[in-house]
Amino acid sequence: MERQINIKHEQEELAASIHYPLKPANKEGRSKERVPLVIICHGFVGSRIGVDRLFVKTARDLAQEGYMVLRFDYAGCGESSGSYGSEGFESMINQTRSVLNYALSCTDVDPTSVTLIGHSLGGAVAIMTAVRDRRVKNLILWSSVGYPLNDIVKITGRDVYDSSIKSGTGDYLGYEIAPNFFESLAQFQPFQEAGKFSGNVLIVHGTSDDSIPVDYAFLYQKVFWMRSEGRCDKEIIFQANHTYSSALHRNQLIHSTKEWLNNQENVQQEWQHWMI
Repeated sequence: MERQINIKHEQEELAASIHYPLKPANKEGRSKERVPLVIICHGFVGSRIGVDRLFVKTARDLAQEGYMVLRFDYAGCGESSGSYGSEGFESMINQTRSVLNYALSCTDVDPTSVTLIGHSLGGAVAIMTAVRDRRVKNLILWSSVGYPLNDIVKITGRDVYDSSIKSGTGDYLGYEIAPNFFESLAQFQPFQEAGKFSGNVLIVHGTSDDSIPVDYAFLYQKVFWMRSEGRCDKEIIFQANHTYSSALHRNQLIHSTKEWLNNQENVQQEWQHWMI
């Protein structure tokens, strides 16, 4: 079952879709009646649908596996209120936490099993959210941005950035990007902050990604491996582009994500059973 909702964030209404689990959680112990939660964070000027409906497909497949999934539009994107680009990167982190607040208030959600899936710029937002909010237990990074300002300027083109800085607005696909948006991107360095997250991580990237270099996957893996706790796994999908547009690559992405999430649930159940 799916439900369309609006989540309040300050003065904005964030449009969201909740996918309820289509089978009971296969759990034992103290959390056996509760369901694991997954929140999907879309990328730059994206939406909760995703290119070629990637996030819809992912959410429905995970719901079939017993997960509650929440996908949402950042302010100014999709069906949410607001103007994208007028707020900065910090606002996106705060919006994600507002969505997390709502999701964890839902009945039967397991607070010990909370995962953020972040694609592209959403990956950087997911990292920064997880570093600040200990309620996030797992991270899944799909083609994640590593250097927010440089990576986004590469996507928009230097002319959009220059126009924004000089005239107060830059037009990218009809989105009016204000200077403070670009300036805010320069203030965050996910590669430097990622090591502060102590949970488990899955990194996925395609070798034919023309937007965000596949090298970032190896750099992130190195950062996460240097931590004193938390594991990190990596999946490189041969010839996949930035949005995993072919059916083969999309199915491989979703399969890898499901397998990894299910493994986290199995490990958690074994740990709880051992404690009991």
